[in-house]
Amino acid sequence: MKTSLSVRLRATVAASLLAAVALTAAGVALVAILGWNLTRSDDDLARSRLFDIAGLAAAGDLPRVLRAIGDDSVAQVVADDGSVLARSPNILRAPRIAGFRPGATPVVRTVRGPDDQETEDYRLWGRRAVTPGGPVTVYVGSSLESAREVTGRVTRLLLLGLPLVLALLAGAIWLVIGRTLRPVERIRAEVAEISERDLDRRVPLPGTGDEVQRLAETMNQMLDRLESAALHQRDFVANASHDLQSPLTVIRTELDVAAAHPDTTDWPRSLQTLRVEADRMERLVRDLLFLARADTRPPETPGLVDLDDVVLEEVARVRAATRLEIDTSAVSAAPVRGSRDDLARLVRNLLANACSHAASRVVVTTGQVGDAEVLVVADDGPGVAAEHRARVFDRFYRADPVRPRDGAGTGLGLAIVRSVTEEHGGTVELDAAEGGARFVVRLPVG
Repeated sequence: MKTSLSVRLRATVAASLLAAVALTAAGVALVAILGWNLTRSDDDLARSRLFDIAGLAAAGDLPRVLRAIGDDSVAQVVADDGSVLARSPNILRAPRIAGFRPGATPVVRTVRGPDDQETEDYRLWGRRAVTPGGPVTVYVGSSLESAREVTGRVTRLLLLGLPLVLALLAGAIWLVIGRTLRPVERIRAEVAEISERDLDRRVPLPGTGDEVQRLAETMNQMLDRLESAALHQRDFVANASHDLQSPLTVIRTELDVAAAHPDTTDWPRSLQTLRVEADRMERLVRDLLFLARADTRPPETPGLVDLDDVVLEEVARVRAATRLEIDTSAVSAAPVRGSRDDLARLVRNLLANACSHAASRVVVTTGQVGDAEVLVVADDGPGVAAEHRARVFDRFYRADPVRPRDGAGTGLGLAIVRSVTEEHGGTVELDAAEGGARFVVRLPVG
């Protein structure tokens, strides 16, 4: 729960900070746009009044007091000698309010001028006009104080309102994130309770169709793999124990009989039996060690290996110990990258399997097919029934039709073949051939 709350708090703080930045930027932009719009509106009104007063002056109808200017605006008409010809009511006693002399095109300046008994800043527009009495300068402006008051009020409202909005938003974010993380907490709690004794349990799916559901599905897939690996390990240990127990039982029985009847024991036969069973145990332990190391060792740097040379060497060893015909006439160059020792074990196991089931002949071929080097080991034995073909590469799997005739197999030979093949980036399969078994190994070209 601590981790979940920590994530929840960090996410809430981060989202709230982003929201604060966004709201502050929006507030600043709002005040700036409001001030700009107020200023533009005042400018439009001031220019309109400027042209109206200039028109009155040009027509000779200029009154002494310029009314309808507005409480926050000023207007003044000044002759070239500096005398004030007309003014708005709020500056009746004020002298000339600006000294700049514009042309026929209106010009704007910011000046500080009187307003009744006070002074304030004005955005003052000026324009020259020609009257019957001579040229004059017309000034019309609006007070900047009114726009500042409006933007100030808005700013104060934002300063009061934004923290409240941010607090409400942070609370909403806290609740939403908490609701979002609730399924994650349920997943965590369920996984925390799963032990190696109940790997069949699964985490609940929230049904939201989002990342949280995908997380739950991924966790369940991981639990599926762990359960499968645990079951595989238990089966492996059980099968290894069973296969080790068989020769141990024979050895123990042989020794017990010999100990009980030392005078009548056929010692040469007993020694031969013990030797056979010891060899069987040695092969089994050696295969178990190889598979255990293959499952955990890091990948080796591959070297270039002539697979055809490996095949011919292993065939020469097998020919010395069997009466079967082993045909290697179709063995051709097959360079691959990998471990020579592991590839030799792969070939040795395939040959041992073929010789255990062949009636009279084993055929071995190598060669390049497309972008792969292909090794084929085929025998003329009874073959493998269709229902057993998918499992012949499983560890300790044996089916009666394919049991070795001498009982010396460990049940790990073909599993080692698959392990070595996959380690070298290749594939191995049992073809559904009639009249024997045909194993096909494909390895990347060296």
